[in-house]
Amino acid sequence: MNKVNKENKKVEKKELSRILIANRGEIALRAIQTIQEMGKESIAIYSIADKDAHYLNTASAKVCIGGAKSSESYLNIPAIISAAELFEADAIFPGYGFLSENQNFVEICSHHSLEFIGPSAKVMALMSDKSKAKSVMKEAGMPVIEGSDGLLKSYQEAEEIADKIGYPVIIKAAAGGGGRGMRVVGDKSKLKNLYLAAETEALSAFGDGSVYLEKFINKPKHIEVQILADKHGNVIHVGERDCSVQRRQQKLIEETPAVVLEEGVRERLLETAIKAAKYIGYVGAGTFEFLLDSNMKDFYFMEMNTRLQVEHTISEMVSGLNLIEWMIKIAQGEKLPKQESFSLKGHAIECRITAEDPKKFYPSPGKITEWIAPGGVNVRLDSHAHANYVVPTHYDSMIGKLIVWGENRERAIAKMKRALKEFKVEGIKTTIPFHLEMLENADFRQAKIHTKYLEENF
Repeated sequence: MNKVNKENKKVEKKELSRILIANRGEIALRAIQTIQEMGKESIAIYSIADKDAHYLNTASAKVCIGGAKSSESYLNIPAIISAAELFEADAIFPGYGFLSENQNFVEICSHHSLEFIGPSAKVMALMSDKSKAKSVMKEAGMPVIEGSDGLLKSYQEAEEIADKIGYPVIIKAAAGGGGRGMRVVGDKSKLKNLYLAAETEALSAFGDGSVYLEKFINKPKHIEVQILADKHGNVIHVGERDCSVQRRQQKLIEETPAVVLEEGVRERLLETAIKAAKYIGYVGAGTFEFLLDSNMKDFYFMEMNTRLQVEHTISEMVSGLNLIEWMIKIAQGEKLPKQESFSLKGHAIECRITAEDPKKFYPSPGKITEWIAPGGVNVRLDSHAHANYVVPTHYDSMIGKLIVWGENRERAIAKMKRALKEFKVEGIKTTIPFHLEMLENADFRQAKIHTKYLEENF
């Protein structure tokens, strides 16, 4: 079963007492808080652009590692390793983005006897290669979207495959991105022309005309499963999340549980994820992303994120687990709790608050002149921003995440609306008005949003 990790060597337990956080902003603050609560020391790194951020003063130590650009600071491996050595750190917590899925960085950490709080470089490499990941997942018994095995040589080959798997199919550029070099083919008569059109567009957009084909899933929902795996081969899930409210592949609102799933489908989904994590010998926190067909029954593996995700907070709200704490405990060689020892209660929603125009989504950096945060029972705000904070231009535009918990979805939506109305941010534009509008939307309230909804309706 466990192909990757056959050597059942004894797992040593070690205490990690000093952890360097290779990240910035809200996730860095969140890590500092957890590390502190665990009675450990935290080292915060920062770039010149972040030097005045208040959260740095809450860490046990802070160290500037370079210029404002990410390449000079948060992606600067030598500077991060030097800081870890200088402050005698035992481990590195990567967060998400930046170096969190950089295999090279994981390797370098191990050469310097630093525990990387995440999976091995081997598993990371396997999952980062989309076609490899797909075939391994298929071996692990996961449903994958049928399509061409690798790149297409001609439209004749595309025709053969499409006949086999059935229409509609989608032709995609291998070097793709931003929706270019993509064509949806409804029936055979259109295939040749659309194949050639996708090829030509791919060539002019990416300098590479190679395309592949897969079954087209119409108006899917984006459902993902949060798993935790320890070094002893135990894997548990922390439920599934519905992240279908997105624009241009960027998630905006996430919630758990996914109310559209029938119990049988949910069980199958969670079991599949646990089985797959065991199959690849995964360690740490990870997420399997799936596309759920509009029939709400069939789901297909899309990719695996070998790191913590932005939206891990909602899984914490329904489970009562602190996922960062568990990532650290796993790294220390501790065993996970049994699946039966905790249950998933109620409903949680997260709205990502970004410094962007709520209509056009253009970035809106600058100084926050007023900041009144919402509060109350079961309202959580993960944010490093405050009044007089200047949102830098160099990094992601997220300034915070507003998370609420309610007994059911209805109550959670009502609470989120209340909290958003209470939230006051002046000086910059934010996406708060967008979220308020979304929560009023009838399709959202009926959980009818699919991944393409915003592009079609807004």
